[in-house]
Amino acid sequence: MSDVPQPRWKDDGVRVIGAGQLDPNTAQTPGMNRAAAIDFARAGAQKLWAGTVSIHAGAKTGAHHHGALESVIYVVRGKARMRWGERLEFVAEAGPGDFIFVPPYVPHQEINASDDETLECVLVRSDGQAVAVNLDIEAVEKPEAVRWIDPLHRA
Repeated sequence: MSDVPQPRWKDDGVRVIGAGQLDPNTAQTPGMNRAAAIDFARAGAQKLWAGTVSIHAGAKTGAHHHGALESVIYVVRGKARMRWGERLEFVAEAGPGDFIFVPPYVPHQEINASDDETLECVLVRSDGQAVAVNLDIEAVEKPEAVRWIDPLHRA
């Protein structure tokens, strides 16, 4: 007989977190509501944090970054306007079905570009803990638009 512990698949296997079971007691930034679905405390996730974020119509978040974590935002509903940079001087937009990647330590701000529809997104980060470092940045008035094009898909 082996001394290696055997997996308890019922308790240590797949987890389903229902839509009504999301936890709003997570790191927050003014102007948005984050809710955790998957993290270390709720599901034992070692390398991921996943949840939802909603931004009310016409609202914008405070400037922030997520430390050493990488973030992926998937837009479910609405129109996202992202600003980033030392003075939030760059801007790009995303709509339903689009993915947004935010590298570590990048100062950014999410804006709901719609005046009548809530922006709903799914958010995934590269660690089991939530990190949000809120910043006091004076934003520029007219950010420089940046098209989201990778080296393989030129304009």
